[in-house]
Amino acid sequence: MNWISAINNAIGYMEDHLCEQITLTDIAKSVDLSPFHFQRAFSLLTGMSPAEYLRKRRLSQAGADLINQEKVIDVALKYCYDSPESFTKAFTRFHGCTPVQARKGSPIQFMNRYTVRLTIEGGSILEYTIEKWEATDLLMHAKDFHPETSEKEIPLFWYEYYANKEYRKVPGYLGICAQKKTDSDEFRYGIGCKASDVNGIPEGFEIIHIPEYTWAVFKCVGPSPDAIQAMWEKIYKEWLPVAEYELIPDYDIENYLPGDPSSKDYVSEICIPVRKRG
Repeated sequence: MNWISAINNAIGYMEDHLCEQITLTDIAKSVDLSPFHFQRAFSLLTGMSPAEYLRKRRLSQAGADLINQEKVIDVALKYCYDSPESFTKAFTRFHGCTPVQARKGSPIQFMNRYTVRLTIEGGSILEYTIEKWEATDLLMHAKDFHPETSEKEIPLFWYEYYANKEYRKVPGYLGICAQKKTDSDEFRYGIGCKASDVNGIPEGFEIIHIPEYTWAVFKCVGPSPDAIQAMWEKIYKEWLPVAEYELIPDYDIENYLPGDPSSKDYVSEICIPVRKRG
């Protein structure tokens, strides 16, 4: 998978459908990715979510249309707003003026179409190993998340795990994303440990089977979760575009090792299944 090309192709798809109701699933399918992996890659490579990109591009084009004296209601419907009122609210928040004021010549904002490019900037070092792991079972407290809201909901899920003292049943040192094998937008995320660490399956927990894979294991040094988040960005921006391996978009694991998570020397790991490029 060439992630740079995939994201640019997805941007092309969005640009071709600015005037149509499209979903995250529609966009992800256009580049043969799951919604989860597309959302993550797009956000890391562009700095915004697909939904935010669509919104800003639609409002940018709407501003240009209004300058050309198109009617507010026509522009609102053209760019998929249910009513002139909802359009006016979004337009004003983005442009700093109302649609009527824009038609009369008030200055507007404009965001051009994005193109993602690989740039060589040097300086950062990614410490990683390539490891062959046998199939294993993980014991997880898990639930389904939607890619568009998971960034806010997963930290809350971790907070609830400790607030409800689930760690007394199962030590929560692993966080795992498991892409669902259906057409659903959602993915399964769990907190837990290796199944061999605990006897039985406590109430509220389940087994997630991880097949045998080759894994790229990245060392993250620094306070959690900042170090983990920074490493994810480096993986997508610096490692995946040039590595001799490509990501298998199936599972990924964050391993929180013993120690003080707030310490500048704290070590955690990101583990992603990979294969040699064909």
